[in-house]
Amino acid sequence: MPLALITPQQANARIADGAKLIDIRDTDEYAREHIAAAKSVPLDTLPGGLKTQPGETVIFHCQSGARTANNDARLAQAASPAQAYVVEGGIQGWKQAGLPTVEDRSQPIPLMRQVQIAAGLLILCGVVLGYSVSSGFFLLSGFVGAGLLFAGVTGFCGMARLLKVMPWNRRTS
Repeated sequence: MPLALITPQQANARIADGAKLIDIRDTDEYAREHIAAAKSVPLDTLPGGLKTQPGETVIFHCQSGARTANNDARLAQAASPAQAYVVEGGIQGWKQAGLPTVEDRSQPIPLMRQVQIAAGLLILCGVVLGYSVSSGFFLLSGFVGAGLLFAGVTGFCGMARLLKVMPWNRRTS
């Protein structure tokens, strides 16, 4: 049975009444921006990373609601025996409802966004240089596209591994 969706306003009221708000996004996403009352428990640590008691209320959220929807059974198992809900629209829905978040712009943007930016830039450069300088530059776009395909099929993203060790991705306190 899927977890019940609640609006950000309903979630805010339940949090005020003592409900636990659990942010299932990755730690880099949480560090950049989160809801003040939220506790970071990344999805890959569930169900073991969360301890609940009977009679408790647990509310889960992600970025947009997609991760919570795709992992409904896992979240229900993690919340057991507590009563569990999912925030409709995730943190984006929370912000659209006019509710506050804590943002730390000194933290790097999430790694997957960095991969998207780098891949898009490399593909664009390959196309522009391929038309204006030499057709050999089209290979750059092909190489990046092949890397994205490989990452999607295997779950291993070499670009993400490379970007993760870059100086701008060192956490600030």
